Amino acid sequence: MRTQLSASHHTMSLYCAAVIVAVLPVWSFAAPFAYVPNEGSGTVTVIDTGNDQAVAEIPAGKKPRGLAAGADRHWLYVSDQPNNCLQLIDMRLRTPGGTIPLGESPEGVAISADGRWVVAAIEEKNEIAITDTSTNALAFSITVKGKNPEHAVFSPDGRLIFVSAEEGDAVDIIDFASRKQVAQVPVGARPRGIGFLPDSSRAYVATENSSEVYVIETRGFAIVARIKAGKRANGVAVHPDGSRVYISNGGDASVSVIDSASNTIIATVPVGQRPWNMALTPDGKKLYVANGRSNSVSVIDTVHNLKLRDVAVGKLPWGVVIN
Repeated sequence: MRTQLSASHHTMSLYCAAVIVAVLPVWSFAAPFAYVPNEGSGTVTVIDTGNDQAVAEIPAGKKPRGLAAGADRHWLYVSDQPNNCLQLIDMRLRTPGGTIPLGESPEGVAISADGRWVVAAIEEKNEIAITDTSTNALAFSITVKGKNPEHAVFSPDGRLIFVSAEEGDAVDIIDFASRKQVAQVPVGARPRGIGFLPDSSRAYVATENSSEVYVIETRGFAIVARIKAGKRANGVAVHPDGSRVYISNGGDASVSVIDSASNTIIATVPVGQRPWNMALTPDGKKLYVANGRSNSVSVIDTVHNLKLRDVAVGKLPWGVVIN
């Protein structure tokens, strides 16, 4: 009798496990998707990172550029520069889902680690605009000292926002709790992309016209290293384990790989023409690079620092986000 009960219990356990697996969403086990804003096509291309195939093209306003993805895989936030707004895209339905008015000429977009806030750099107003994702409405704006902000990025701990002042040759630093600028760090000419180490201890800032990367520690805001990159250094992406920092070189059609322990370049990977902004898969094994003049995304194997393939996308891709 005891054996029969045990067998019956085992069968029921297997059945329950099967039911649980069946009701979980399909995307729980699927590879994440890469979303690529094409400013020349007014669309966002969706790439399945499992097989590196483009699977959808979604309308996204007139000139989509910066973008951020919600942690719940529901909303994608895309800056539409001519329309002065964030375009909302429903990632589940792959359809447009409305707009959020911002200031004039929004550019780079990023989301806080907790998923609550989306920040957009507003070029013509020299400010950053903060959207509350719980309401999908503009919450407040913060003026910055630097001219023509290009990117605005939260530190992983949510304490700071670093803003690259494209025409100010400086990085503006915002204390998010007080909603105020607390520092400005001079860097090389035309700062663009920004990336933080996972522990928020350092930020890496690419400066396009000086072709350098500035490394800024986030406690006293001192520059602790300057790294000569390729020509027209632009985008920045940081490996999830913090061991590597990737810099796109727009004038060299390449990506530089920086060892964050020594702050030295250990590899250079050829990609498409005019590489801009980039993103890594959550496991850090692949890097996706938007090639503005090649209308493609290069996929890099980060274990071997080799380009795997190019994926055709829309016209003038500006960046990538993976979710």
